[in-house]
Amino acid sequence: MSLIEVRNVQKSYKGLTIFQDIDLTIEKGKIYGIVGPNGSGKSVLFKLICGFVRPDHGEILIGGEYLHKDITFPKNFGIIIDRPGYLGNKTGFGNLKSLAMIQNKIDDEQIIKTMNLVGLQPTAEQKVRKYSLGMKQKLALAQAFMENQEVLILDEPFNALDFESVEKLRSLLLNFKKEGKTIIMTSHNQEDIDLLCDEVYRINKFKLEEL
Repeated sequence: MSLIEVRNVQKSYKGLTIFQDIDLTIEKGKIYGIVGPNGSGKSVLFKLICGFVRPDHGEILIGGEYLHKDITFPKNFGIIIDRPGYLGNKTGFGNLKSLAMIQNKIDDEQIIKTMNLVGLQPTAEQKVRKYSLGMKQKLALAQAFMENQEVLILDEPFNALDFESVEKLRSLLLNFKKEGKTIIMTSHNQEDIDLLCDEVYRINKFKLEEL
């Protein structure tokens, strides 16, 4: 079932072409990999899909259960694009609690469960400003996962993770797929792409080509 459709999309920034007439169909329950060199537009594509930026030409259609005429940001999307900003003087749990209160969809128990799932200690009093890069990455993953979102948009989810954490995350993503979630991800590690993705697309010379 088609969940997201990118149709004839063009995008430029300050005269710099990013995309020329790209097309992409995302089906429910699959893992998609988007690859390409730094600066090729992977993050821009994710921002277009999420509605953070608009195409100069073409259209992006999101399934009706996720987007309708009264909202511009698709619901049930868990997102990591760039590095999220956090409150440095709060703990990891405190940051996630603040985010969870925006929609009030989950309780403290679910936050704790998700932190444990990604390898963070919910009761730790360490402030986020003292977090390592790997811990910040796990916190980003926790915020994307904690509300049990049906679509995950993950830009470099393995960044700064150690070997054990990488293995754990790969297993998590495959389990999410079994649950029927849809995942669109990037990774500089080809092994991540090979092990996880059902379909892979490369950004090459402003186009999107299936591999």
